[in-house]
Amino acid sequence: MTINHPNFGAIDANRVIMFDTTLRDGEQSPGFSMNLAEKLRMAEALAELGVDVIEAGFPIASPGDFESVHEIAKAIKGPVIAGLARSGSADILRAAEAVRPAERKRIHTFISTSPLHMKYKLRMEPEAVLEAVTASVSLARNHTDDVEWSAEDGSRTEPDFLARCVEAAIRAGATTINIPDTVGYATPEDIFTIFAALRARVPGADGVIFSAHCHNDLGLAVANTLAALRAGARQIECTINGIGERAGNAALEEIVMAIRTRPDAAPYKNAIETQKILRTSKLLATITGFDVQPNKAIVGRNAFAHESGIHQDGMLKNAATYEIMTPESVGWQKTSLVMGKHSGRAAFRDKLRTLGYADLGDNALNDAFRRFKDLADRKKLVFDEDIVALVDDEVVRDHQRVRFVSLEVWAGSKAKPRALLELEIDGAPHSAEAHGDGPVDATFNAIQTLVPHEAELKLFSVGAVTEGTDAQARCTVRLEEHGKSVDGQGADTDTIVAAARAYIHALNKLTAKRNRTAPAALTA
Repeated sequence: MTINHPNFGAIDANRVIMFDTTLRDGEQSPGFSMNLAEKLRMAEALAELGVDVIEAGFPIASPGDFESVHEIAKAIKGPVIAGLARSGSADILRAAEAVRPAERKRIHTFISTSPLHMKYKLRMEPEAVLEAVTASVSLARNHTDDVEWSAEDGSRTEPDFLARCVEAAIRAGATTINIPDTVGYATPEDIFTIFAALRARVPGADGVIFSAHCHNDLGLAVANTLAALRAGARQIECTINGIGERAGNAALEEIVMAIRTRPDAAPYKNAIETQKILRTSKLLATITGFDVQPNKAIVGRNAFAHESGIHQDGMLKNAATYEIMTPESVGWQKTSLVMGKHSGRAAFRDKLRTLGYADLGDNALNDAFRRFKDLADRKKLVFDEDIVALVDDEVVRDHQRVRFVSLEVWAGSKAKPRALLELEIDGAPHSAEAHGDGPVDATFNAIQTLVPHEAELKLFSVGAVTEGTDAQARCTVRLEEHGKSVDGQGADTDTIVAAARAYIHALNKLTAKRNRTAPAALTA
């Protein structure tokens, strides 16, 4: 059986629509906010990855959110561009304006339906919520043929009332019905029952796409999403690396590879180019400053690593003994040690192409090559991870107001640590000297001198990109100002330089975030 959809046409029964909400739900995670340039870069990567829908943001949340959705709608071709809206008319009209330039657009509107949310969050009676469902979907349909309606906290909603809400949304013109497990409370059995019941009992259910949006509070987001597919859902809402509110969302890479690896249990199709999964994951980690955990499925650095002697023996005999998918299928490279100080520009360009940087412009290529040669002079062995770190370190800092130029540090057990720092601020060079309790403290004090701010340092962490005493350090800095928290990341073989880059990255993100304001609470 096929369903006719305004943006996708006739949809095959086993075709799964991949709805990515990294730029909306993912960005709502503390410290994960992105500026406009970063969002555009991430949206481009998602389009290249092959996602069907990009939820670009929550337009009414702030002028910055509106601008991001509007610019993504203008710039990104291919995926449907969606804007989120509550059921109030102001939200929907703002979302409609934000997505208007998109060649394919969607308004995604939602309202809470669980007894708990209706009583304490909305302070609305069930009948008023039903009226809001009809009014909001009808208004959204006046601005686009593709309207998604979501029942917030749907997994904790009374089944009869949920069915009434879904029926109202379908009658009003919704083309996609999303039942979120908003707080990650459900089990796979719960999710299967909810979707199967709605598809069986609601009039018109056979003419719309059902969607699952599962949170990971109990670690069940991916399992719940697969259960929804078994029950007939044909859109899944997910994020790269599983980022999102609290414990995060269902991870796109895990769902996609579960479908690809187990066609016997999950006989579904999607348009994701799996070889680009790792590249997209690493880009997001660089932009947000949050690395994935080493043992993260698919994209963690240990996902295809084998240390046990028994495992190594099996791998040498037949890789299938301990690997259920090939590293290359998701973008990992079997050979990582191929570059050094004698490598030329052509070899470097070819390496970048294999790592997913085929579209790097000449200026960006020259900057990356210069940093690579500097790195190769300081480091005996240059790994793929080193190259990814230094290239992304430049890419995500493009067009930022404060740029690192140079740093000299004097430290030791007898003298008070001192740092001499040079920055480029709004295109003009500035320098300052400062002391501190240690070399990092002195460096941060120098930054404070050149870029005065009230932000408080909440986290400073250091990790190695690869192994060895000459490995690049990757530093993460978390700054908090007036309740707003951001993370910055920097990489360099010199740990203090990496720390400076991370601090400056965080400051740039904090500057971009200062204009963001929270949306007013929805009233009945």
